[in-house]
Amino acid sequence: MNDKPAPVVDTPSAPVAPVVPEQKKRRRFSIDNRFLAPILITCILVGALFSHGILELHYSPLLAKTTGGLITNYSPTFVAILAAILIELVLGRLVTGKWPLLASAYITGISVGILIRSPELWPYIVCSLVSIVSKYAIRLRGRHLWNPSNLGVSAMLFLAPTSVAALSVQWSNELWPMFIIWALGALILYRIGRLHISLTYAVAFVLLAPLRHAITGDSWLTELGPITGPPYQLYILFMITDPKTTTKRKWSQCAVAVLIAVVETIWRLNEVVHAPYYALFVVGPVTNLIEIWYDSRKKPAGAKPAAA
Repeated sequence: MNDKPAPVVDTPSAPVAPVVPEQKKRRRFSIDNRFLAPILITCILVGALFSHGILELHYSPLLAKTTGGLITNYSPTFVAILAAILIELVLGRLVTGKWPLLASAYITGISVGILIRSPELWPYIVCSLVSIVSKYAIRLRGRHLWNPSNLGVSAMLFLAPTSVAALSVQWSNELWPMFIIWALGALILYRIGRLHISLTYAVAFVLLAPLRHAITGDSWLTELGPITGPPYQLYILFMITDPKTTTKRKWSQCAVAVLIAVVETIWRLNEVVHAPYYALFVVGPVTNLIEIWYDSRKKPAGAKPAAA
């Protein structure tokens, strides 16, 4: 009997692909998609600031006394951002047990600070709180129904019309900020797969402008004017494209964008001042509920009844 051990045969291992230096560079300098939206909304804020000075400053005697007169004014926009971040930290930690990523809260705070106007401070704080709380309080089967900032802004405009107004400015004759924002926004939305929503809404808005012109008698350019302003940059690039509050299928996302533009036009013709916000406030959750209901009725493909 042969007790010699069997010869060991070296099996060739799978070749390991060498790391290409260019791939290293791409990973090193690539930006996480989660941070693209905060970068874009910061650009909108800076562009609106230098074009129109939309960051209002409020005088605070308490702040002046505390700092010895060094700082006497504050920006409600920064207060809105701070309030959104603080409540996000608290709720995120309490609900999930983890510290949340603050990109969404930052976007919400800037949106609130830009979109609403008030001589008082409390509307900015309350609007940020309502927006962030809605993310955790209003859910159905793990899905958000409303865009947080749209819900907060719509609620404040509807419930406190004597204290809160909406920002209503255009880029006037300076079109360069709009082109820069749209170019940067298009690149970012294309990268995260949401560009089709903004383009569909913009096309629908433009195509409905002649109808509004024919009914109201206002010039066609006047009907197109709102889409060139900072509020619409936030509305088109952030509110209607929010991944957590839009439908799942691409065709339905485009259909919802058209429906929002149609409902907005109907309310504009009825002289509803805040038509775009209210249109999204109604259409967004209704279409989400319809999709949730439809998906719940569908049986999984190939599903078999469980054995006894």
